[in-house]
Amino acid sequence: MAADPDLARRGIRLRQFGQEVIEILGGRKIHPAWAVPGGVREPLTDAGRTRIRTAIPEAKATASHALDKFRALLDKFETETQVFGNFPSLFLGLIAPDGSWEHYDGQLRVMDAGGNILADRVDPVRYLDIIGEAVETTSYLKSPYYRPMGYPAGLYRVGPLARLNLCRRMGTPLADAELERFKSLGWGAVTSSFLYHYARLIEILACVEHIERLLDEPDILSDHLRADAGINQRRGVGASEAPRGTLFHDYEVDRNGLITRVNLIIATGQNNLAMNRTIAQIARHYIQGPSIPEPLLNRVEAGIRAYDPCLSCSTHAAGVPALHIQLLAPDGRVLDERRRE
Repeated sequence: MAADPDLARRGIRLRQFGQEVIEILGGRKIHPAWAVPGGVREPLTDAGRTRIRTAIPEAKATASHALDKFRALLDKFETETQVFGNFPSLFLGLIAPDGSWEHYDGQLRVMDAGGNILADRVDPVRYLDIIGEAVETTSYLKSPYYRPMGYPAGLYRVGPLARLNLCRRMGTPLADAELERFKSLGWGAVTSSFLYHYARLIEILACVEHIERLLDEPDILSDHLRADAGINQRRGVGASEAPRGTLFHDYEVDRNGLITRVNLIIATGQNNLAMNRTIAQIARHYIQGPSIPEPLLNRVEAGIRAYDPCLSCSTHAAGVPALHIQLLAPDGRVLDERRRE
């Protein structure tokens, strides 16, 4: 922020744009109670549409500016691109019927690091056919994996990097041009988790372009907002692409509509194995002897943050995150450790 205050201001304004879109639709910026079973509570107003439309040129310009900045920096961060989570893995996410980028509708696709599609057009209702969950004694977090390949060989990643590897097009002109540049960075799939940041910027640009397009839809101001129905199925499965990755909600109810069973698989859990492998890769590269160099703390944190894990949001952590790293000998002795609290 000190080195480039203009870029910092642009970023704050872009975040403000996103929050104002949420507020215009849902009544408040944080945790709006807008979405309800069967639809939404209130329609977009003409005044709200005008406010959004007025802000789009600045938001689009900021997203494009950030992409230009990021691409110009890639040569300076070649080591990070190669070390911060760069390994073969599978990728999983939702895809539209025509292979386009998708967040809400669509079906599941699984791709390997070579760009080969291993599973396609999988109805999210069948998610348990392709996803298993392992339990490790070292973590409270489960470790999802691609069931046909077993655990841990079935490690896969979700989120922006996965979505851009899986899709053929973003569906908007500026984002499609950026997608081409992005895909040129890999042979088959783009495998560096450092490039989650690049993928995220492309998705921001695509979102702004899609919002602009949706404002011209004939039904955008419609007051036909909600479908109403009783209990017609005892089980319901929903899948969507949250910003961090694919999100599964699976509910069963009794005849009175009371929930009897729930299974949720969130993006941070699905990236658990990949985050662990990223930490190991960073450590192997930067630890050259029996001691831990001080900068390793920041590098490990940066490797984890590439995945944008939901832990800080779910626990509302404040300040500098605590970090404790130990270097163990083959016999289990602690050779060195560093803490940040």
